[in-house]
Amino acid sequence: MPQSYTDLYFPVLVQVLVAMALAAGLLTASYALGKRVRNTIKDTPYESGITPTGDARHRFSVKFYLVAMLFILFDIEAIFLYPWVVVYRELKMFAFVEMLVFVILTLSGFFYIWKKGALDWAEPDRSRRKL
Repeated sequence: MPQSYTDLYFPVLVQVLVAMALAAGLLTASYALGKRVRNTIKDTPYESGITPTGDARHRFSVKFYLVAMLFILFDIEAIFLYPWVVVYRELKMFAFVEMLVFVILTLSGFFYIWKKGALDWAEPDRSRRKL
C-alpha cells in the first residue's frame, strides 16, 4: 500500500511522460521520414468521391448548431441513466421516483423544442416567410 501521495501518483506521472515521449517521437519520425510531394490533386479536398463545388466557407444555418447542441444535451442526459441503473437495487422506490422526475423533465424539454420547431429542417426561416 502506498504511504504518500508521491508513491500513489508516481506511476500515473510515468505513464503520462511515456505517452508524451512516444507521441513526440512518432511525430518527429513521421516528419523526418515522410515524403513531401505537393501537387494540386493532393491539395484538393476529398468529399466522399464527389468533385468539390463551390466555396467551403459558406455559412451554416443556425438550426444546424441548435440541433447539434440539443443532441449533445440529450446524449449527456441519457448518460445519467447508467449510474442510476447501478444503484437502483439499493435505493429501490426512491431511485425510481427520482428517475421518473428526471425523465419527465427531459421529455418535457424535448417536446417543448419540438413544438417550437427547432427540429424542423424542411421549414423555411420564419423571417423570410413574413416578407
